[in-house]
Amino acid sequence: MIKSLSDIKKIAVLGAGTMGPGIAQMYAIGGYSVTMWTRREETREKAKQTLRKSLETFVEEGLIEASELETIFNRVSFAMTVEEAVEGAQFVQETIVENKDAKKELYEQLDKCIGEDVILASNTSALNIFELVPENRLPQTVIAHWYAPAQLIPLVEVVKSEQAPEEYAKITVELLEKCGKTPVLMKKFIRGYIANRLQMCLNQEVFYLLDNGYCTPEDIDKAVKASFIPRAVVLGLCKRIDFGGVDMTANNFRNKSYTMPPPVDMPKTLAELVEKGHLGFKTGKGFYDYTGVDKQELLAKRDKQLFEVFKLAKKFMDDPV
Repeated sequence: MIKSLSDIKKIAVLGAGTMGPGIAQMYAIGGYSVTMWTRREETREKAKQTLRKSLETFVEEGLIEASELETIFNRVSFAMTVEEAVEGAQFVQETIVENKDAKKELYEQLDKCIGEDVILASNTSALNIFELVPENRLPQTVIAHWYAPAQLIPLVEVVKSEQAPEEYAKITVELLEKCGKTPVLMKKFIRGYIANRLQMCLNQEVFYLLDNGYCTPEDIDKAVKASFIPRAVVLGLCKRIDFGGVDMTANNFRNKSYTMPPPVDMPKTLAELVEKGHLGFKTGKGFYDYTGVDKQELLAKRDKQLFEVFKLAKKFMDDPV
């Protein structure tokens, strides 16, 4: 059984699509030998390119030294099979497609090729992985839920299975902290974890305001960027209640200052966008029009601005109010 962080020497990352390269990068930055696996050669080659490009950006942002780039890049290797990827690994991070059958199949495969002294961590965002993992592997299973882009967004939500020892959750948190992440250890599993559940509540209100013609998408973005979102970088949500006065928040509930909009199967504004094929940045139109925009340049600008925001957020979190 793994007893401490020092027992972990090698990490396997299963899945090299949207999340895999960024996750592998952060484990490699933490000093670990990482082996990635993906079914398709095309995905594997793209992951290598994505990893190198991202490390170059980290050099530009001063997050790693230029002299470290090759060393970190070379810590990541690629395996042709799951068995090869997990051989010798003490920590396995699964990050394949969010599909129940695919995950179940992978975990059944893992059941045949790993020992009992390996921590299995899933990156699932919506599925209850504890219902899919073979029962005999539940004592080894945790969730480590990253956010995209994985190498940029600090948060990772961690929750263990009921059968897993508390030590495995703590070791996972320590591992993530060593790799520069900001893990949050949850007391028990709930679908959506913390951040996604809060975002879904906000989304319900966003579409209620839009569907009923109260404001425009631009109005919403301007309002939140000029108010509670930057304030939350300093105070969060619960501490903000402390500073505003717990009694004030209690009065808001008593006075029914806010009435939640009735739930709908599909917001009208959202359905119209999907119907028109306006799926956002990837199609060139969503709430905003990206026609004629240099997408790579805009993505780079987005990332640079996010780097600045999270650097500031870390500064405040290291010295909280």
